Amino acid sequence: MTGDPWNPGKLLEVSGAYWQSCALHAAVKLDVFTHLGEGPLDAAQVAARIGAERRAIAMVLNAMAAMGLLEKAGELYANTETAARFLVREAPGYLGYMILHHHHLAPSWSQLDQAVRAGGPVRGRASFGDPEVREAFLMGMFNNAMLLAPSVVGAVDLAGRRRLLDLGGGPGTYAIHFCQANPELRATVFDLPTTRPFAERTIARFALAHRIEFADGDHHNDPLPSGFDAAWLSHVLHGERPETAARIVAKAAKALTPGGLLLVHDFILDDTGDGPLYPALFSLNMLLGTDGGQSYTDGEIRRMLAAAGGRDIRRLAFRGPTESGILCATV
Repeated sequence: MTGDPWNPGKLLEVSGAYWQSCALHAAVKLDVFTHLGEGPLDAAQVAARIGAERRAIAMVLNAMAAMGLLEKAGELYANTETAARFLVREAPGYLGYMILHHHHLAPSWSQLDQAVRAGGPVRGRASFGDPEVREAFLMGMFNNAMLLAPSVVGAVDLAGRRRLLDLGGGPGTYAIHFCQANPELRATVFDLPTTRPFAERTIARFALAHRIEFADGDHHNDPLPSGFDAAWLSHVLHGERPETAARIVAKAAKALTPGGLLLVHDFILDDTGDGPLYPALFSLNMLLGTDGGQSYTDGEIRRMLAAAGGRDIRRLAFRGPTESGILCATV
């Protein structure tokens, strides 16, 4: 086939791509980039700081240099601009929590064939795990949302809206950015009680506790607060089987006043289901960790919105770096 990008070299590159992933995960777990944040160090100095064996850490440092995340001059290693922006713990754009979340998911991916045969998950849901795993999950969501939120806020018109429901809002990152962009807006983050400490810490960090409240609850079983004129469901639906996802959309619609805006942000597949790549792969991630979760197509989400009483259903002019999109309806 003309233009076919696949050849033995490409196949082996994809097959062994997890080597790079695991090396990066280890470097982040060891906080290598943070230790290099104040300036260049040699392998012995890094080893002393993190309590590692010098020869072994030198291998990790060399691998990070080979991947273009560190620069090496003589025996000294230094962060690249990218590493300084995204891999140093104190950096505003820190992505380490999301990388650690990926690290926690990695063992289940080696069992994908078992999940396919069984048609169900081989791991527990990350958001309900032990404190370390849960922190990586929630703060990873915060990392991602912090990067996306400015573009999202630019695409979502909440002018004139007064009350926003951030359903399954985790640390409240989107509620924060929507409130920053809309001075008259107040928001309620509705999520599990175990999420409250992360959300309240994040909201306080942005000095918005007077405009954003946290409401404990399980959106599957508990009643939602009501009286909102906008509802935001970001990365909620993909964790659910189709009938449950539709019920959640309908439940959110009922929390709105007439004319309310219902917004769904998620990884969205083409209606053919075979692309884009990231949502297609993310469906497998949901197979591994949820009972029926998946990425949904544009058409499937539109039908959920319509069944919930939505009208003027439209796709907003937003496309995230991992192919997330936003569908909107008036209820």
